[in-house]
Amino acid sequence: MAAPKNKKTEKKNSKKKKISSEKKSAKFSKKISKKKKSGVILKRAYHNPIIEPRSYIWESKATLNPAAFIANGKVHLVYRAIGDNDSSVLGYAGSHDGYNIDDRPTYAVYQRPNNFNRPDLSVSSIDYISGGGWNGGCEDPRLTRIGDIVYMLYTAFDGWGSVRITLTSIKLDDFEKKKWNWKKPVMISPPGEIHKNWVLFPEKIKGKFAILHSMSPKILVEYVDRMEDFDGVKFIHSVHQGSPEWQLREKGIRGVGPSPIKTELGWLILYHAIEEHDPNRYKLFAMILDLKDPTKILYRSVSPILEPEEDYENNGYKWGVVYSCGAVVKDGTLLVYYGGADKVIGVASIKLADLLADLKKHKAVKLKKQSTRI
Repeated sequence: MAAPKNKKTEKKNSKKKKISSEKKSAKFSKKISKKKKSGVILKRAYHNPIIEPRSYIWESKATLNPAAFIANGKVHLVYRAIGDNDSSVLGYAGSHDGYNIDDRPTYAVYQRPNNFNRPDLSVSSIDYISGGGWNGGCEDPRLTRIGDIVYMLYTAFDGWGSVRITLTSIKLDDFEKKKWNWKKPVMISPPGEIHKNWVLFPEKIKGKFAILHSMSPKILVEYVDRMEDFDGVKFIHSVHQGSPEWQLREKGIRGVGPSPIKTELGWLILYHAIEEHDPNRYKLFAMILDLKDPTKILYRSVSPILEPEEDYENNGYKWGVVYSCGAVVKDGTLLVYYGGADKVIGVASIKLADLLADLKKHKAVKLKKQSTRI
């Protein structure tokens, strides 16, 4: 016969069961984060979110994960939008001060050709849901301006079995005049593999264009002579779920965020990760890569610089998410644009000098490896 349970223990266990797993996780994470935080954190704009869904059919459900670049003093954003048909397209927003949106057309500025109306049903479907856009389209753009050309990398999902990195570009002059003459897109990751979160460096390294395509188990950078060399046949081969290296990924690493930013210390990289003590919550961290050899990590933040704490970061298509695809430096301030709970867009900032000074205190340690799949 089993030993009788202590009444006090029963009462305690009963009370625990009444607390939902999400609330329990949130309470625990706040307690831990207050104790562990030892680095600087970004400051949110008081009027966040700065971009929300509108009644137009192409962005009626969600606006999220914006890319960003700056030109002639104006911050340009290209954000992912989900509308009535659950397809992801891209919208535009502009800001002269970096905080307040003062330019936002009522139409989408980019969408995948044919809008993925005919996915390849000969391949197996995949278990992939990202931000509610189950009908496919363009996801999570990254913008990089090099000279008079603005390059854009984004995740192309066909709504069935293909998740690949796609490249397009546009002349800066056309972009600023809202003449959306995007170059014909070309896929640069191989078919049959799931890839997300690739970024192009804002200047050539070693005389070549450089694309960061893996964060873990090590930093991987592809060098190409010309972006035009990508013709739909040439691909960048990277770490993916089917490769042996996937097993060695650092636990919690989810991928790079905005395009790299050049600083006096090196390339500033913002990236997404989940902490072991706080599972399922996407947070933003920072690291510095060597200017000449960006596969070498010099400094790395020891705690998140931004984590989901506000209501608009926890109530949406996915609770507990801050996800950035764009950041710029304006008048010495780092402005980070991010999606909250896969539904709205916010901005958070910090003096770039303050962030660099804090990172300089934390020399990088070797990335931890794990044997389990994540």
